[in-house]
Amino acid sequence: MILDYLWEWSMFAVRWLHIVTAIAWIGSSFYFIALDLGLKKAKTAPAGVLGEEWQVHGGGFYHIQKYGVAPEHMPDDLVWFKWEAYTTWLSGFALLALMYYAGAHLYLIDPTVMPLATWQAVVISLTVLSAGWVVYDQLCKRLIGLGDTAVFVVLFVFLSVVGFILTHVFSGRGAFIHVGAMTATMMAANVAMVIIPNQRVVVADLIAGRKPDPKYGKIAKQRSLHNNYLTLPVIFFFLANHYPLATSTRWSWVIIALVLVMGAVIRHFFNTKHAHHRNLVWTWVVTAALFLVIVGLSTYPLVRQMPEQEAAGVRFDPTTPAMRTLVAAESFPDAQNVILSRCSMCHARQPIWEGMVHPPLGVVLETEYDIAKEASRIARQAVLSHAMPPGNVTGMTDEERAALGRWLRDG
Repeated sequence: MILDYLWEWSMFAVRWLHIVTAIAWIGSSFYFIALDLGLKKAKTAPAGVLGEEWQVHGGGFYHIQKYGVAPEHMPDDLVWFKWEAYTTWLSGFALLALMYYAGAHLYLIDPTVMPLATWQAVVISLTVLSAGWVVYDQLCKRLIGLGDTAVFVVLFVFLSVVGFILTHVFSGRGAFIHVGAMTATMMAANVAMVIIPNQRVVVADLIAGRKPDPKYGKIAKQRSLHNNYLTLPVIFFFLANHYPLATSTRWSWVIIALVLVMGAVIRHFFNTKHAHHRNLVWTWVVTAALFLVIVGLSTYPLVRQMPEQEAAGVRFDPTTPAMRTLVAAESFPDAQNVILSRCSMCHARQPIWEGMVHPPLGVVLETEYDIAKEASRIARQAVLSHAMPPGNVTGMTDEERAALGRWLRDG
C-alpha cells in the first residue's frame, strides 16, 4: 500500500515538473518569435544590428537589439536558453515511462487494435521517438532550399501518416500521446542537436576573432520557427488524453491531421499580427470550422445512439425522474451486470485492481445509484467511444457495449 501511494506521488511530482518546465520553454519560444517578428530597423545602432524594439514590463522599459549574425566581440555575459527544453523533454519521457510503459496494458495497448506484449509496445514507442527525429532532420536538410511553407506541408504529411499508423498500432490514447511525444522529441532535438550547436559555432568564431558564417543562424532560426508552429498541436495531443471522444474514435487519425492544421493556423494569426500588425480574422473562422469538424467526427456515426438525457445535458441526482427512469429501465440489470463485471474492480470505493489506491477520477460504480449517477460518463467512455476500460483490459465485448447503449436509450 505504501509503495502504491509513493508511485502515485511520483507520477504527480513528475507531471508537475513537466508542466512547469513546459511553461518556461513554450513561454520563451513564443516570446522570442514575437520579438523577432516585431523588430524595427534601428536608425542609430551599432554595426550589424538587424533591428530593435522597445518594450515595457514590470514597471520598467527594455531596449532590445538583435544582430543579424553576431556582434563584433564576444559579450562578457551571455544567457543561453536551453535547459527549459531539455528538462521538459526529460520530465516528459519520465512521465511516459511511469504511466505508459509501466501501465502499458491500461494506457498503451489495445488488443482489439494490435495484440502486443508490453516489451513490444515499449520497443515500438522508443523506435517512434528516435526514428521520428531522424526522418524529420533528414527532411529539413534535404529540403533546405525550399521555402518555409513547402517544408511545413511536407512535415504535415509526415506527421499525419505517423498518426494514421499509430492509431492502428496503439490504443487511441497511446497513439495521441505518441504523436505528441514524437513531435516534442523533434522540438527538443532541434534545440539540442541544431540550435545550440550552431550557436556554439558562432560563439567559437567570435572568441577566435573570426567572422561567423550567417548560415548557422539561418538554420537555427528555421528550426526555432518549426518549434513555434508545432507547440499548439503538441499541447492538444497531450490534453486530448483526458478526453476520449478525441482519442477513442475510428476517426482519431483524421483528428490528428486536423489538429496539426488548426494549431498552425492559430500560430499564423499571432505571428502575422506580430510581424505586420494585421488581424487575420479568417484564421479564427477556419479554426472554429475545423474544431466543429473534429466534434462531428468524434461522435459520427455513433451520435444517433446517444440517449436523450445525454443530448440534453441532464445531470443526474437522486431526486430527478431521469434517475428513477434509468434504474427502473427493463434493460438496467443487463447493463449493471456489464458494469460490475468489467468496470467495478477499479471504480470501487476500495479498488481491487493491483496497484490502484483510489477509484480513477473519483468515479465509483458499485450501487444502482452510483451507476445511474454516472450515466453521462458511461455513455461517453464506453458507448460513444471505447476509451473504457482502458486498453479494453477487462475484455468488454461489443455486445456488452450494445447492452449499455440499450439501457441508456431505454432510460
